[in-house]
Amino acid sequence: MITPRVRRVAGWLGQLALALVIVFGVQAWMTRDAPRGAAPGLSGRLINAARRRVAVADYRGKPLLVHFWASWCPVCKFSHGAVESVARDYPVLTVAMQSGADEEVNRHMRQQGWSTAVINDADGQLSRLWKVHGVPMNFILDREGNIRFVERGYTSSLGLRVRLWLAAH
Repeated sequence: MITPRVRRVAGWLGQLALALVIVFGVQAWMTRDAPRGAAPGLSGRLINAARRRVAVADYRGKPLLVHFWASWCPVCKFSHGAVESVARDYPVLTVAMQSGADEEVNRHMRQQGWSTAVINDADGQLSRLWKVHGVPMNFILDREGNIRFVERGYTSSLGLRVRLWLAAH
């Protein structure tokens, strides 16, 4: 005989399973156009460091988080803390999508207390190449430069760390 408690727990598990299916389904739909396999070319001059030129290829041999964000994006402000945390342990390259001139992006980063390496994509050319249609958007690359995971929207530092660890192994 099935007790009311067992029925209640089974109902909760069913609701949890449905919620997970919906979340993963929405995520898959939002990233359906994102590139897969070998990462598209990405290079540019860092605007908040020694203004050195960087490219995704510079990070071969280690997993890499490529994080697209925008100064006008409210979700980006919440998710960037996770990116900053991950940047202490893994290579991270961020791209400011259509957020103004270099000085505007640098000012925004200072105001937010952010210090990650950033390329300014003022005209959206890099974002179009990577098929970024909304921000924040994260690409986790493996050691060979292949895109292993794509995620759009808020994510936690734990989620990013797990994906980076998987990309490294």
